[in-house]
Amino acid sequence: MVARLVIAAPASGAGKTTVATGLMAALARRGMAVSPHKVGPDYIDPSYHAMATGRPGRNLDPWLVGEELVAPLFLHGAAGADIAVVEGVMGLYDGAGSTEFASTAHVARLLGAPVVLVVDAAKQSRSVAALVHGFASYDTRIRLGGVILNRIGSERHEAICREALAESGVPVLGAIRRSDAVATPSRHLGLVPAAERRTQAGRAMDAVADLVAASCDLEGLLRLARTAPSLPAVPWSPGPPAAPVTRIAVAGGQAFTFGYTEQAELLAAAGAEVVPFDPLVDEALPEGARGIVIGGGFPEVYAAELSANEPLRERVAAFDGPISAECAGLLYLARSLDGRPMCGVLDVEARMTGTLTLGYRDAVAVRDSPLTRDGERYRGHEFHRTAVEPAPDRPLFRWRGGADGFADGRVTASYLHLHWAGSPRLASRFVEACRRVPVVRPLPIRIPARTGLNGPELFRDG
Repeated sequence: MVARLVIAAPASGAGKTTVATGLMAALARRGMAVSPHKVGPDYIDPSYHAMATGRPGRNLDPWLVGEELVAPLFLHGAAGADIAVVEGVMGLYDGAGSTEFASTAHVARLLGAPVVLVVDAAKQSRSVAALVHGFASYDTRIRLGGVILNRIGSERHEAICREALAESGVPVLGAIRRSDAVATPSRHLGLVPAAERRTQAGRAMDAVADLVAASCDLEGLLRLARTAPSLPAVPWSPGPPAAPVTRIAVAGGQAFTFGYTEQAELLAAAGAEVVPFDPLVDEALPEGARGIVIGGGFPEVYAAELSANEPLRERVAAFDGPISAECAGLLYLARSLDGRPMCGVLDVEARMTGTLTLGYRDAVAVRDSPLTRDGERYRGHEFHRTAVEPAPDRPLFRWRGGADGFADGRVTASYLHLHWAGSPRLASRFVEACRRVPVVRPLPIRIPARTGLNGPELFRDG
């Protein structure tokens, strides 16, 4: 049995990320092994969860992987943990479209986990009791085990809220005062990822751990978490370990921070040696790489730096192995991004726009690629404020009201984010495509003639 809690809220902006991350950090300080999870397709919150716990942040999304995989993926991620903390998404009952499918409540039911509701009390007092009563009674399949009051203004304010909630029967497990010390900066797609502000994020993590430890009943939260029943599920597995048959380079660093942990696990199980590289600073691809995976992130924020790394751009442009690119990866493969030269693998121009494209997609592949086969169905997610022109004349994916994606025998590039645990064949196909590629001597890195180097010294393995 894995002790577990779901941290939810009535709506976005109530402070559930602060509470969930602070609780993870506070429990980890106690020496507990804390397994962090996030409901939905969010990549940014898990980066803070990983910093708080020292374990990979993992997503639980019934839309992307199917509800039958939620509990197995949870058990896989929580293996060896003393407790799991699951941060919800949006409001407790907000799901995909007009349904509650893929909502925090849906995932809480699938996990049999008690829910702690984070309520922003800044502009209310006794009304919090009516709010909590409504959430507790709306769906009796959800066990609302406690409330944490956030942004409390004074001792008097706290006393009034506690008195009102005493009549509701839902215990108050914390009351957090307003604090600017734990604020996290945001920009056009949400919070700034932890990888981009490690020093500041580390200080904020200490502050939020202090705040939650001082303001919340940690023992009460632990007791509640331990009431969760055993899950009648078998932990998910990417497959038995396989001896590496090929090497795959996976983009990382500050510009490419979006990716699901299970993708690398699936690639390794399929026979890949997964080697990270940073397009901001590395001038060559990892030596012997036969495939490239470039996930999501914020290349638009780092366009100047990515463009300035001309040696790596040239190597990606000349690379003749399979490339899988999602969203940010698509932009990096374009000829240019906001007028700055990129890799030029795709004959398109990319630019920032004022429009947010956001939502789940029930897509059908209408072409073959190194990853997909014509006619296969994939569930994905879009989240971007950029556009590429011209649009693909023969898109890789189609869905009701839309189409997207570029593909040929070597490259798969799309705005669509896929969770590979929901389609594990993607990993085995990509590894097999990479395995068939011969190892090619990397391009030389150009060194000024004044160095006096010659012969083999002119080459550096990449």
